[in-house]
Amino acid sequence: MDASTWDDIGRLRDWLDAESPVTGDMAGVMRVLKIGEEFGEVAEAMHGAMGANPRKGESHTWDDVRKELCDVAITTLIALASLTPDPRKLFEERLQQITERSLT
Repeated sequence: MDASTWDDIGRLRDWLDAESPVTGDMAGVMRVLKIGEEFGEVAEAMHGAMGANPRKGESHTWDDVRKELCDVAITTLIALASLTPDPRKLFEERLQQITERSLT
């Protein structure tokens, strides 16, 4: 991810900080919990794209699934940016650790 992505994540975090009635440590907790909500939307879209719920049929598309996955990623990065002063550095270090562990 480039710097502009992290700039956008920071701006979204700042917007949430300014607009949310929840502040302090509880704001970070709520942002982590939001990841679970977004994951639920991915699961719903998957069921809908696969027509797995006989009552609803094919209620979603694979594009819906992909969009919801992006929402999970964005929400996760905002939560990370809410819990650490340098989310980019932490993310890149962790990605490198996982890459080295998995691919060597």
